Amino acid sequence: MTSPRTLLQAWNIRADKRLGQHFLTDPATAAVIVQAAAISSRDVVLEIGAGLGALTILAARQAARIYAVEKDARLADLLRAEFMANGINNVVLMKKNILRVDIRALAAEAGVRLVVIGNLPYNISSQILVQLISVREAVKQAVLMFQMELAERLTAGPGGRDYGRLSVMIQYCAELKPVGRVTANRFFPRPKVDSAVLSFVFKTQSALSPEEEDFFFKVIRAAFSRRRKKLRNSLAGGELGLSTEAAQQALERAHIDPSRRAETLDVAEFLALSASVNRTLRP
Repeated sequence: MTSPRTLLQAWNIRADKRLGQHFLTDPATAAVIVQAAAISSRDVVLEIGAGLGALTILAARQAARIYAVEKDARLADLLRAEFMANGINNVVLMKKNILRVDIRALAAEAGVRLVVIGNLPYNISSQILVQLISVREAVKQAVLMFQMELAERLTAGPGGRDYGRLSVMIQYCAELKPVGRVTANRFFPRPKVDSAVLSFVFKTQSALSPEEEDFFFKVIRAAFSRRRKKLRNSLAGGELGLSTEAAQQALERAHIDPSRRAETLDVAEFLALSASVNRTLRP
């Protein structure tokens, strides 16, 4: 693995802070991510943020094909040169913003559910995760690196300040497992915080229809919109259009104390609450 500093200097490229670029310098960490993804010769991989190719090259040696998405067009020639130097010819380089990539179409083209890997840009990590949740039928597993603060939020349980909307959403639709911590000194340029690698195995079946799931996510968003308030107040008004009285009624029907706050509810209680609010609005 060539040093990111050396590569960037050789190509006269500087890391772009606007893109949240922090390139991995530690080959052992790259190996851990690829190993956690358990990539086989039958797998097709989607890499989010190919960067300088640290993950791409390792994954390409094990996978049938790699869709490597990289927004920064300055890195395209550098990546192609690295692939050629390492004898890699199964990478499809996509110069796009990942949020504009049709992941379902890629999976349909591949004929299999995708394995997703990536060292995610800090500034859009949450948006990428919501995107993956929305297309999870096309994703077999994801092994992703997040800023430590977000990783702690995703893995948090009910009752703490780290537990929030994304915690509930991801724990509803995936089996989540921490892979390891990555200290800031393993990146160039060095970020101000450590990172963490998480593995997501998405559930193939849902108890909710697509319409019910959309509504479930709206209820979660409404509940956490004013997280300091009691649930009967945070649910009232806003996009749900509930009165305080209707919110109280829905909570009581779901056997949830209206004076509780959103961060105290587990996934099962949010599911019960969503069903109850739905019945209140559509008797």
